[in-house]
Amino acid sequence: MDTATRKVLGIIEQVSFPELGIESVSAKVDTGAYSGALHCEEIDEIIHPVTGKKALKIRPIDSAYSEVIIEHFKRVYTRSSSGHRLQRYVIETAMIVQGQTYMIKIGVTKRDLMNMKVLIGRRFLRKNKMLVDVTVNQEFDNDGGRKL
Repeated sequence: MDTATRKVLGIIEQVSFPELGIESVSAKVDTGAYSGALHCEEIDEIIHPVTGKKALKIRPIDSAYSEVIIEHFKRVYTRSSSGHRLQRYVIETAMIVQGQTYMIKIGVTKRDLMNMKVLIGRRFLRKNKMLVDVTVNQEFDNDGGRKL
């Protein structure tokens, strides 16, 4: 597949997670991050009230969204950019980008101190053979064009 036929994402993209009830949220496309992350206000491992199996209860993005119970998840260990080892839950869910639906494995974590509540990493970009053009959607980048 040559570069002319690949989907090109900008540094910021509007995405939706229909299975999680999220219609549109800004996501940072970050080729420096291996995996993606979705901010959740609440993340609890529970026993599913119907099946009796382990499940993950999350409240994605902020308190405006309702709780979602995820039956299929993994607990993984990752390293932060500062080198700290962190436990994170990973779910697989549908994500809509530029009108097309893709499956994404994404970590659920607290990102309340981050400007963007969703991060798309290079694992997703590679799997879907996408390119990133940092001039696309640059008006949504929050650095304000500041220079060192």
